[in-house]
Amino acid sequence: MTRARSVAIAAVAAALTVGLLPAAASASAAPARPAAAPHHAYAAPIHQVVLQGAVNVRDLGGYRTYDGGQVRYGVAYRADALNKATDPDLSTLARLGLREVVDFRVPLELQYDGPDRLPAGVAPTSRPVTDSGLYAQTLSAIGSRDPATQDAMLGHGRAEALMRAEYRAFVSDPAARAQFGATLKDVASSRGPVLFHCTSGKDRTGWESYVLLRAVGVPAATAEQDYLASNGFRAAADAGLRAGLKQAGIMQNPDLLIPLQEVRSDYLNAALTQLSSQYGDLYGYLTRGLGLTLGDLTALRTHLVP
Repeated sequence: MTRARSVAIAAVAAALTVGLLPAAASASAAPARPAAAPHHAYAAPIHQVVLQGAVNVRDLGGYRTYDGGQVRYGVAYRADALNKATDPDLSTLARLGLREVVDFRVPLELQYDGPDRLPAGVAPTSRPVTDSGLYAQTLSAIGSRDPATQDAMLGHGRAEALMRAEYRAFVSDPAARAQFGATLKDVASSRGPVLFHCTSGKDRTGWESYVLLRAVGVPAATAEQDYLASNGFRAAADAGLRAGLKQAGIMQNPDLLIPLQEVRSDYLNAALTQLSSQYGDLYGYLTRGLGLTLGDLTALRTHLVP
């Protein structure tokens, strides 16, 4: 083994120890850093890729890690669906030099929304991740056009419960784990930039982004900031959808959709609680759940954090 590879493995092992073990276990292994340093000190301005046909497209680069590194720009991108990408958007995406675009949408989403529009030479990789029937249930509620039915399906905490169930399934569903794991391995391969997305770019994409950032040593609070940022990027489009449904007489109370449109720490915590119950910690989820080896994790770290 070369010295460079030995150093890289040692670095990623240290980052995983500090970043992924429960707080009580990692406290004694914390790096020499001022105890009072707030987590937001590691945050970086979010780099949005501005498109006309999608609102939540971002570069995952720029975030600081526990050991003072910085996630490289231009390696991993997160997005909402690209089926409405315009011709100018295709030019913007082409400039990113994407090697792969991973689509987490299930067949029903593709049926209603349509396939991605991508630059020439880039074909989508379909890796459907369960949404626990959320898309179908939302369509059913909206399509009923009946306020009582919509309230019964989505009101009184039911929408929030649906979201928590979806997030738990990100961890518990074997097929979902396989798709998330394969995508992380693609990012680690270093053959070129990878973009992954779902419909709104906030839940399946948000979870994968959170896991990726944590896997390379980005603090939990910073990774959660990236996750929650979807609310800001999606706010105008989501409000416009609600207004349109009300104006068309399809929903009397479109605010029933807000819990489905937003990301919330409560939803993320549902996945993390499932992860803790099923795997003990994030390292267990990455290795036993997603099937990543120490070599995969080392490659991910060295590729994303120079």
